[in-house]
Amino acid sequence: MLKVAYSKIYNHPLPENHRFPMEKYDLIPKKLIAEKTLSLENFFEPGFLNKEDVLLTHSNDYYDKLVTQSLTKKEIRPIGFPMSKLLIEREKKIAQGTIECANFSIKNGISMNIAGGTHHAFNEKGEGFCMLNDQAIAANYLLNKNLAKKILIIDLDVHQGNGTASIFRNETNVFTLSFHGKKNYPFKKEKSDLDVEFDDGTEDVEYLTKLEDIIPNLIKILNPDFIFYLSGVDILKTDKLGRLDLSIEGCKKRDSIILNICKTFDIPLQISMGGGYSKNIEDIIDAHCNTFRLAKKIYS
Repeated sequence: MLKVAYSKIYNHPLPENHRFPMEKYDLIPKKLIAEKTLSLENFFEPGFLNKEDVLLTHSNDYYDKLVTQSLTKKEIRPIGFPMSKLLIEREKKIAQGTIECANFSIKNGISMNIAGGTHHAFNEKGEGFCMLNDQAIAANYLLNKNLAKKILIIDLDVHQGNGTASIFRNETNVFTLSFHGKKNYPFKKEKSDLDVEFDDGTEDVEYLTKLEDIIPNLIKILNPDFIFYLSGVDILKTDKLGRLDLSIEGCKKRDSIILNICKTFDIPLQISMGGGYSKNIEDIIDAHCNTFRLAKKIYS
């Protein structure tokens, strides 16, 4: 059964001047259930995050400052969110959701987190609405528990996974791949194991051709025994922050390529949703829901 991490805390409200589409985290499951793609049985509430699991990825000093609400104003500013205990509990719940998803993926082949994809969080700091790097935490959890030996992180959010690249820059058991906008945030890029950059206005054909040229060959070379996929929908033409020009169908095709490859090679796959900032929230919801629809179809 496809298992999906979801919690009401994902929809933690923010002040109106912080226009982050948190409501999508409630709207996605509602739509999937209403259209009968998924049922309540597919969803699970993540448990509580262990500090020991966090410290495999983040520094003790940084994590303690997060949970005690003692980050300085200078440290908070790059994150972009006003700090609160509830916000940190939300971040912990998301990271634990991805850990539990990873275990479900080993058992069932695939799992998904309604939230996550917090790839701008570094070992010792947060940036870009990200405080704890959920897929990095889960990857280190798998390595520490000897549940995986070679991990591939496929980051197809429009923004480079700079935190993830930094965390694993000296880790030979984790290969980081990032497809992203060349001129988009973060403006100072880190070095992933493989970075593929796109100019503003890139459309479906160029993006998908490069994806199909690179991903299958990379998987054959690396032979990973686990894959994390960050499926941000901020690559859409309608996205306010993305600057690429992919269509809804192009975004769906991108997901289809990744899911079919992982299914063909029988590699456990965990998916976190990542970003999406289209003016019309229905564009965001539809693009994200396509990922779940494909997962249900391909893995049923």
